[in-house]
Amino acid sequence: MVKLGIKFPALVDEISNPTEVTYTGWPDRLYVIDREGRIAYKSDAGPYGFKPLRVAETLQRLLPQHQAADAR
Repeated sequence: MVKLGIKFPALVDEISNPTEVTYTGWPDRLYVIDREGRIAYKSDAGPYGFKPLRVAETLQRLLPQHQAADAR
């Protein structure tokens, strides 16, 4: 993550793949998890199923107060 410059929380699954089993993480998928730990957005399989605008829309819906603060 450091070498790639990733600045948001990311998960690296364990060798037994519990995250992949729980979230259907293979092939690659994008998820947005809300503050209560629920899945707010799950992309289709990537990379062709990735819809960055839908991720952004979900984040804006979940974090509207940050939008207002950023506009100032």
